[in-house]
Amino acid sequence: MATSIKKIVGASLIGTTIEWYDFFLYGSAAALVFNKLFFPESDPLTGTLLAFLTYAVGFVARPLGGLVFGHFGDRVGRKTLLVVSLLLMGAATFLIGCLPTHAAIGAAAPLLLTVLRLVQGFALGGEWGGAVLIVSEHGDSARRGFWASWPQAGAPGGNLLATGVLAVLAAVQSESAFLSWGWRVPFLLSGVLVLIGLWIRLSISESPVFQQAPKEEAAPIVTVLRHHRRDVLTAIGARLAENISFYLLTVFVITYAKAEKIDNSTVLNAVLIASAIHFLTIPVWGALSDRVGRRPIYLAGAAGIGVWIFAFFPLVGTGNFLAITLAVTVGLLFHGMMYGPQAAFFAELFATRSRYTGVSIGAQLSAIVAGALAPVIAVALLREYNSTVPISIYLGIAALLTLFAVYKARETQGRDLAERIHA
Repeated sequence: MATSIKKIVGASLIGTTIEWYDFFLYGSAAALVFNKLFFPESDPLTGTLLAFLTYAVGFVARPLGGLVFGHFGDRVGRKTLLVVSLLLMGAATFLIGCLPTHAAIGAAAPLLLTVLRLVQGFALGGEWGGAVLIVSEHGDSARRGFWASWPQAGAPGGNLLATGVLAVLAAVQSESAFLSWGWRVPFLLSGVLVLIGLWIRLSISESPVFQQAPKEEAAPIVTVLRHHRRDVLTAIGARLAENISFYLLTVFVITYAKAEKIDNSTVLNAVLIASAIHFLTIPVWGALSDRVGRRPIYLAGAAGIGVWIFAFFPLVGTGNFLAITLAVTVGLLFHGMMYGPQAAFFAELFATRSRYTGVSIGAQLSAIVAGALAPVIAVALLREYNSTVPISIYLGIAALLTLFAVYKARETQGRDLAERIHA
């Protein structure tokens, strides 16, 4: 079992890292280059806002991806759908790297960019649920929080990879070279990464819990709506502070730093270091949730980020590298306290033959109102008030909602995933 679960975890981690690399690469590029290359007729902040709106479009497609992939993942299995999601994401990201800009084809450029972003979102909406479930359903209940947290580490892993590639390019290239062709390199690199991930994912076995579960007559979405409405609402509420904080800490911070005239490489390197620490500590929080429960760790993370955000922006605004690194690192540690236990927590809420659908719908619906709008709302608030205090209040309110949702949820630690909880 030990060798088997390690192989499953490795395959899920590498796959999710590649998919999140593709997704976050777009967010970083939206802040750095898309505003200039695809929306050049706008003023800088408005161009960034428009770029982030195309970024948000990817989140709109995620619930649809979650529904489609969830349905077939609950019908035919987790493994096949994970391969399909990886192929879709990789193809869309590679094609973004091939796109002509506004200067070459005019308004068609942002339109094509938006279409490919929709494909990215659709793929990621199906990826997350399958990746965390195939690990959760292979592992034992005593260490499920630990093992299931590793696919979660793919998010900072992908961000680390995307930010690292952009940081290297920013360091070795002039701004004109980066805007001319350098920005395309990390998108084209996705093609190579996807082939590696595909080879690994094809080698893993299907979830034994899924294979042994009796088939349901009703469609998975019907089962979810009939028996798991409260669980879906729990997942939506639990993700609000987690999702919003992550995109403020890793995506919007780049825009804010530019507005404060802070050098790109300074903030990119700070995010790089913080993401590395985030990557290493997510499994720690997952393991701790195996000992004390999912809810206590999650609640501590939500409360912490709701307070820390008021110190975050003043620290970034100093322009000091160490202060920025501290701000992002502490913020991501609080985020990890929510994100680490989340995979096991959500998986334990649903029955097997509707689990992929339930987990995906709950998580991705929240992503629309949380992650999709976070950078857009933050930019709009910064433009309107020329202050970060309203942004901090915005996340503080989200933290309160998450605290309420998790506090009202039942503790799921140690639940047998083979149990038919709605029988």
